[in-house]
Amino acid sequence: MQAVGVIGAGQMGAGIAQVSAQAGYRVLLSDVSKEVAEKARDGIARQLGRLVEKDKLEPQARDVALERIEPVGDLAPMASAGLVIEAATEREDIKRKIFEEVGKILGHKAVLASNTSSISITRLAQASTDAERFIGVHFFNPVPLMGLIEVIRGLATSDETVELVEKYATALGKRTVHANDAPGFIVNRVLIPMLNEAAFALGEGVAGIEDIDAACQLGLNHPMGPLTLADFIGLDTCLHIANVLYSGTGDPKFRAAPLLVKYVEAGWLGRKTGRGFYDYSGDTPTPTR
Repeated sequence: MQAVGVIGAGQMGAGIAQVSAQAGYRVLLSDVSKEVAEKARDGIARQLGRLVEKDKLEPQARDVALERIEPVGDLAPMASAGLVIEAATEREDIKRKIFEEVGKILGHKAVLASNTSSISITRLAQASTDAERFIGVHFFNPVPLMGLIEVIRGLATSDETVELVEKYATALGKRTVHANDAPGFIVNRVLIPMLNEAAFALGEGVAGIEDIDAACQLGLNHPMGPLTLADFIGLDTCLHIANVLYSGTGDPKFRAAPLLVKYVEAGWLGRKTGRGFYDYSGDTPTPTR
């Protein structure tokens, strides 16, 4: 496998493209337009430039990695990729449409993967041309820093497909864990209920935002508090995954906290909108409640 296709040039897609290029793969990076993909490549250049400034990357290695990334405006060039990874927004209808389109040009031995954080791989595979060559590869944000990939095989995923993804992950220097095709897989099955419970605690007046975060950060030795982390992930994403867990299991313990729902309805989605559990408009984040 010489080339990797990445569909979706947002934060996750750009991160996947960056680590793939640094690992020696030729990368085809696409989005709704070539201009969007080119902007993502410019962002990758800035990220690699910061590594050079910190003496964590040689200038020549930066230049070589950037040369390996080719922004494209449509999916046709993906025909040359041995692995195509979808990293679009976490909406099943959008993902299925992408799979249907890329299936028309996908190489007869190429693997199609989804970076979904919670949607059933078996169900998504219905939109692919070959369910045996379809798999879940869940990266974590920020991709260059996080050392884990969740590998999720659907009901029909072949051993050969899993083996190809394992070799790819090893080339990237990532550790893989294998999850069954269950709602939320491993990490989000454990993480989202914790973030959701923090929102319940806040809404019920157990403590304030900063005290909840400090208690979990220092008492559980976490790098950041749950409400800060929820803002970083995106409150809409947290809510979506909570709803997937709830609908997929039918267990009321996964019911979304009313305050989380209210924040999303207000458009307070966290860092990406400038306001969530914290207000990010100033030099220092301040609690919004």
